[in-house]
Amino acid sequence: MDVVGNFITILRNASRANKASCFVQWSALKDGIAKIFKDKGYIKDFVKEQTAEGHVILKVFLKYVNGVAAITEIGRIGKPGRRQYASKEKIPSILGGMGECVLSTSKGILSGQVAKQLGVGGELICYVL
Repeated sequence: MDVVGNFITILRNASRANKASCFVQWSALKDGIAKIFKDKGYIKDFVKEQTAEGHVILKVFLKYVNGVAAITEIGRIGKPGRRQYASKEKIPSILGGMGECVLSTSKGILSGQVAKQLGVGGELICYVL
């Protein structure tokens, strides 16, 4: 099962349905992706919570600007069956710099812009516009 693909699908569906927030099972990878989305202004905030059953979840608060979702497009790049990697020179620019890609690097989960600044490449995870 593709946990990142599931996370991205939940965010996409919730933003299209104009939901205020959505819930996903917590993982360090999803936490890192949510942190990048928050830093870049695609979501309002996210919190790590524990349910009554003892499960740890990530509650993501979606962002809207004048009633329009901040996330207009989001998608998976590398998939479990076909990983895609990029060197520091070949990190893609999403829509001429208007969007952002997320990478898993040796320095942790980074946005494409930060990975270029640090001079590291890695596995391409997803993109957001």
